[in-house]
Amino acid sequence: MEARSAQDASMRSTVVLVTTAVVVYALDQASKAAVVASLGVGQSVEFIGDLVRIWHARNSGAAFSLLPGAFWLFVPVTIFALVMIAYFHRAFRDRGPWIHVVLGLILGGSLGNLTDRLRLGYVVDFVSVGIGNRRFPTFNVADSAVVVGIGLLVLYLTLADRRDRSDDPAG
Repeated sequence: MEARSAQDASMRSTVVLVTTAVVVYALDQASKAAVVASLGVGQSVEFIGDLVRIWHARNSGAAFSLLPGAFWLFVPVTIFALVMIAYFHRAFRDRGPWIHVVLGLILGGSLGNLTDRLRLGYVVDFVSVGIGNRRFPTFNVADSAVVVGIGLLVLYLTLADRRDRSDDPAG
């Protein structure tokens, strides 16, 4: 009976991870397609005044335009990220759904930007936040999902490590 329960937990965690990744991936690709269809490269429109602008940009670098032109670096980094997601998914399969939502955010975002890099040779970015010429680097749904997912994963691992140490009678 325990084996069946563990198998059910593993299946549920996989469904949560895959569903989250598919939703993030679909939102990312659909939003990029809408921007490409609506704006020429370099064009922008106000979304929330000047604070948030939709600005069609091409990014040959990492998230938030870091390391421009380093295409050769991103495919292996993405493959490494996919391996780590698989590892954490397996290691945390019995920890409840939220950690798998977090992993799904990272997976969906990673695959969204990887799709752009392989298909286009660059990533479509379009969210520009700031005032006037003082702006945060332009980003997209995939970048947001990866950054939020990694932040939550680090928080989870930090809190889980503290919880594990507090449960340890020796520690």
